[in-house]
Formats: sequence, C-alpha cells, structure tokens
Amino acid sequence: MEQGTSRTLDRRASAAWLRRFARTTPGVVAVIAIIVSAICVIAGLVCGGQLDGRIAKHREVLDQSEPLAYSAQNLYAALSAADAAAASAFLSGDESGPVRVQYQRALADAAAALADVTAGATEAGTRAAAAELSAQLMAYTGLVEAARSNSRQGFPVGSAYLREASSLMQTTTLPGAEKIFTRDLAAVDEDQRAVGSLPLVGLALLAVALAAIAVGSVLVYRRTNRQFNIGLVVAAGLVVVVGIWMVVATQLAAGAIDESRTEGTAKFAQLAKARILAQQARTDETLLLITRGDITASEKSFNERIAQMNDLLNSASSEASNPVGDWTASHRKQVDVYLGGDYSAAVDQAIGGDPNASAAHFAAVESGLRGEIEDTRATLRDGVSSAGTWLTFAPTGALVLMVLAAVAAVVGLWPRLKEFL
Repeated sequence: MEQGTSRTLDRRASAAWLRRFARTTPGVVAVIAIIVSAICVIAGLVCGGQLDGRIAKHREVLDQSEPLAYSAQNLYAALSAADAAAASAFLSGDESGPVRVQYQRALADAAAALADVTAGATEAGTRAAAAELSAQLMAYTGLVEAARSNSRQGFPVGSAYLREASSLMQTTTLPGAEKIFTRDLAAVDEDQRAVGSLPLVGLALLAVALAAIAVGSVLVYRRTNRQFNIGLVVAAGLVVVVGIWMVVATQLAAGAIDESRTEGTAKFAQLAKARILAQQARTDETLLLITRGDITASEKSFNERIAQMNDLLNSASSEASNPVGDWTASHRKQVDVYLGGDYSAAVDQAIGGDPNASAAHFAAVESGLRGEIEDTRATLRDGVSSAGTWLTFAPTGALVLMVLAAVAAVVGLWPRLKEFL
C-alpha cells in the first residue's frame, strides 16, 4: 500500500514539475520545437500519402479501368457487328463467302472481348452480367444456325429464326453489353477525376504547420526578444515550397486529365455509340430485305439511327460524317429499287461488291470509326500518363521537405534552449 502511494506521489510530482517547466522560457521553446516538428512530419506523411493515392489511381486507369472499358466497347461493337454480318450473310446465301467470314470473325471478337471483360471485372454485378451475355450469345448463335439450316432447305421459316435472333440481340444482349460499357466508362471518368483532384487534407495540414510556426515565432520573440529565428523561417519556407509544389503538380495533372476526359473519354463514348448505331442501322438495312414485306418500321429505325449517329459524329468532330452521307444515299437508292419491284437489284445495292453499293460505304464508316476510336483511346491514355508524370516525384519530395522543415525548426530553436540549460 505504501509503495503504491509513493509511486502516485512520484507521478504527481513529475507532472507538477513538467507544468512548471512548461511555463518557463526553456519549457516554452521545447514545446514549440516538439509541436512544430510533429506537425511538419505528420503533414509530410499525409501529403505524401495523398499524392501517392493519386499516382495509384493513375496506374489503375492505365492498367485496369481503361482496358476494361475498352474491352467492354469491343464486346458491344463485336456483338452488334455479328448481328449485322449475320443478316448480310443470310441475305447473300453464300455459306463460305466473305460476309460469312465477317460474321465468324465478329463472333470470335465478341467471345474474346467477353473473356477480357469477365477476367478484368472486379464487381460481382459485372461478372454476373457477363455470364448472362455469354448465355444469350449461345442462344443467339443457335437461332442464327437454325435460320441458315432452314434457308439451305428452302424453308421460309429461316427468315423468322433470323428475325428472332436479331430481336434477341437488339432488345436484350446489346442493352446488357451497353450497361457494362457505360458502367466501365463511368469508372474511368471517376478515376481520372481522382488523379487530378487537389489533396485538400494535406494542404490544410500545411496551413496548420504554417500557423504553428507563426505562433511559435511570436512566442519565441516574446520570451527571448529575438525577432527572427532562422530555423523557424527556414521551416516556414519549406512548408510554403511544399504547398506550391503540391498545388502546381496537381493542377498540371488536372490539366492533363481535363484534356484526357474531353478529347479522350467523352469523345471515346460518342464514337463508340456512333459505331454501334452504324452497325444497328446496317442490320435494319439488310433485315428489311429479308422480311420482304412492309419496310416502314425498318426504314423508320434506320433513319432514326442514322440521325442519332450524325448528331454524335458532329459533336465529336468526326471525319466519318462524309462516308455516312454516301451510305445514306446508297440506301435510298436501295429502297427505291426495292419499292420499284426489283428485289435482286435491291439486294445487290445492299450487299454487292460495287464500290458505290451500301456494303462498301458501310465498311468505310466502320473502318473510319474504328480508327478514330483507337486514336481517341491513345489520347485518353496519353493524358493520364502525362498526369502521372507531373506527380511522379511529388510524394517523396513533400515528405522529405517536411522532414527537413521539422529538423530546421528543432535546429533553429536548439541554441535558444541551450541558453537556459
């Protein structure tokens, strides 16, 4: 019992001594040195951590979210291309011709893109959607093969199977692929914003460090009558340098990200959507010939998609607008000869090898959009890479300079402390 009481008295005596010491000049100087150096080190750690987080987001865009969005776009485009090629192949009746090869290539591209999307997906919802698309793709190919089989035997039901396959693709499969693409592209945009955002917590701590240095300088002046303390002045200068470096680096990164988003992400989305609309319009163009009936609904769908595509291309300043105009003119000629009763001429105008036929013009539109999408993707990635370059040395630099600021404060205050020891 007496031993415990003795320890309690010792602790109280020590605490009382510390309180008395803290009120003395050497005590005040020591407290200032401890607080300023601690805040500087903490601010350096936080600033470095926040900047490291932005560099990690930059790597995530390049290594994960952007490649996943690109794969989703390829999946979306390949599925739509397969539907357009399937209708053209059915209309041509050529089992081994180039249109049939295009259909098989589009299916292979869709399968590869679906595998990439599944492998890169981190969300359970995306993986489930990809699995559902895989099942729908199998059902679609089954319907297309049933259409081909019946067509070879001369059964009219073959066209019904193909219309059912296209309906499955247009109403279920493609909307599912579009959701995956939209979600993945939104993730890219969100990650890009994170790369270029200001590290507000770190900047706030730098402000706290400056305030602590200012208060400490005033207290030292009042206690020692020395107007400036070189160590605290150097520490303040280093804190200001870190703050300026962080703001400049993040703003330069933000500028690169803004270009990446406007000339990359936004334009990428517009061109990808235009490419899908082109392929869907191509499906409408061939299905109206397969149906051999009233083409009002197909024409309405075709014209709406062409109008939407032109709006997107004008917004994206795309060079594919001219081939779209040529394709539309060819399509009008196809419709005119079809309505005039010349079905063979309409088929030739739709899928024939003539350079002035719709097939050639559609191929020019598809090729142009695919090339522009690749160029836009490169712009997107270049912008993100540039942002990462601006931030490369900032985390280490911020931490090192803030540690030096802490050391400068202690070194600067040590002579004042020695005067009383």
